[in-house]
Amino acid sequence: MSEGELRPLAAHRSGPLRGEALVPGDKSISHRALILGALCVGETRISGLLESEDVLNTAWAMRQFGAEVTEVAPGEWHVSGTGVGGWGEPSAELDFGNSGTGARLVMGAMATTPVSAVFTGDASLRRRPMRRVLEPLTKFGATYEAGEGGRMPLTLRGTDRPICIDHEVAVASAQVKSALLLAALGAPGQTRISQRALTRDHTERMLRAFGAEVSVELIDGGGECIGVTGEVELRPARIAVPRDPSSAAFPLVGALIVPGSDVSIPGVLLNARRIGLIETLLEMGADISIPNRRQSGGEEIGDLRVRHSDLCGGEVPPERAPSMIDEYPILAIAAANASGRTVMHGLEELRVKESDRLSAIVAGLRACGGQVEELQDGLVIHGCPGEMPGGATVATHMDHRIAMAFLIAGLASRTPIAVDDTSMIATSFPAFGTLMRSLGAEFS
Repeated sequence: MSEGELRPLAAHRSGPLRGEALVPGDKSISHRALILGALCVGETRISGLLESEDVLNTAWAMRQFGAEVTEVAPGEWHVSGTGVGGWGEPSAELDFGNSGTGARLVMGAMATTPVSAVFTGDASLRRRPMRRVLEPLTKFGATYEAGEGGRMPLTLRGTDRPICIDHEVAVASAQVKSALLLAALGAPGQTRISQRALTRDHTERMLRAFGAEVSVELIDGGGECIGVTGEVELRPARIAVPRDPSSAAFPLVGALIVPGSDVSIPGVLLNARRIGLIETLLEMGADISIPNRRQSGGEEIGDLRVRHSDLCGGEVPPERAPSMIDEYPILAIAAANASGRTVMHGLEELRVKESDRLSAIVAGLRACGGQVEELQDGLVIHGCPGEMPGGATVATHMDHRIAMAFLIAGLASRTPIAVDDTSMIATSFPAFGTLMRSLGAEFS
């Protein structure tokens, strides 16, 4: 399908959602497993890899740098890398489609290797600012040429004389932090990256699994400082990718707002820095049980059981935002179906996602008859359980999470809710429509 060809879809008020939702593997961990596998000498084996467009674009980029990346069965991939500092120069532009995560992490991983690469993506990704990752990479010695604000298409030139750095990440961003930690692998000595808030820590955990020397020190004010020793020889690993909590959020909220629903979601990642949505929904009165918590590959996972619930609004702590930054669109749908007022602050990061997600959420809710106030850093949503009028077509702005969130909203609205495009859903959750229909969702 060519860029610009739309695939609209409408969601209708549904009967109870029932059954088991096998959501895909975690996107964040899938990206990192491919990249770190390509930085090893030897074969890394990955199971449960998310085979979405975003992740497949990262796999293609790793091949361009010289790694052997092979799918041996659905979800089963082997990566034979070239070692830290061993990447070759790509012969083609690196097109990351819609993936800011893939693009930013790969920029970091190549910045301390003496090769050049051109980074580009779809129209949405080309609008997203990259300067906040590019500028700190210049401290290692890399250089770049880019459009206004550091936008794509851009050329990044890695350095042949990298130096370690001591840098504070100004805005809480796991992508920026992770890019700098990956760059540190090629710089002699210890690089120290600090941030004033805790963001997802998959990179630190996986670096250790691949044999890197990583230290983490908590600092005053709730932040942390992470140290990485460079010029290390990474060892291959076996990575079992758990199921993605950001994808699980959609059937989870669907079950909560559609009367009579009872849905199981097995094997979901429960990393403490990724469960902000679950914590928030429990505070709102959600019936969510986790009967089988366990450890897998250094990460906690568990089986979720979710039943329809009478939700109540409340205040969402702003410090929780980094642990659920991708889940605010679907949380907004839960809040619109909760009694009372839900207040969310600390969401500035949503303005530089695949779309300005704050504005997209507000416009979508208002089009569907919801009551919402837009703040500079958040939202105030006045809920009305099961009474959202619907009857609108929501503009998705090429944002997969906006599309999926409003399709879930349509399952509990009085009249259908349509979205103008679903083509981009394949970037993170290719089987979304099939899975939701298997639970009883009505899409047309």
